[in-house]
Amino acid sequence: MTELFGFWWEWLPTLLSGLQLSLAVTAVALLFGIPLGLILALGVQSKRAVWHVLSLFIIETGRGAPALILLQFTYFGLPSAGIALSSFVSASLALAWCTGAYTSEIIRAGLDAVPHGQKEAAAAIGLTDWDALYFVILPLALRVSVPPLFGFAILMLQASSLCFAIALPELVSQAYVIGSNTFQYMQILLLAGLLYAVICIPATIAVAALEARLGRHTD
Repeated sequence: MTELFGFWWEWLPTLLSGLQLSLAVTAVALLFGIPLGLILALGVQSKRAVWHVLSLFIIETGRGAPALILLQFTYFGLPSAGIALSSFVSASLALAWCTGAYTSEIIRAGLDAVPHGQKEAAAAIGLTDWDALYFVILPLALRVSVPPLFGFAILMLQASSLCFAIALPELVSQAYVIGSNTFQYMQILLLAGLLYAVICIPATIAVAALEARLGRHTD
């Protein structure tokens, strides 16, 4: 056991640097992906066929293709079209696409959950469609959508482990390199799993608490 802890202590700084990169690419993906999800959710509900079809195409492509395929497409596929991106930018773009596709459904469900009476009240006091969306519908929809969005953020952190396939030196990539050098794969992967758990378990508990709190205020 002492030998195991000594091994962990030796390689912990390297794994922490990988974890920092995992958190960074996840944050960027969420920063751009969630607003994209809102735009796509509104686009699907648009009465204009062009916006509806385009939004639906982006959503279904992002949801239908595995995240690993999107990562390899942005990193290995785009250079053939003359667009060469770094591994970090490629990972951020692919995961943002995936985030936008999935969160659009979460946000759309929140928009549909807004009582029709609230929309009628906004129209009755003379609000334009955009004012009603901004001041009435979106705040109510996001109240419903926030807990699932936080839960999805946890999944995206876990999905960032797929970035090892495009040479991004995130947590799993660092663990794999260490395992290749030391031949102690089980020990180092166990430590990598514990680092994920240290973040994901408290975050999951916090999401459940937030959902329960919002549920009490809604009732």
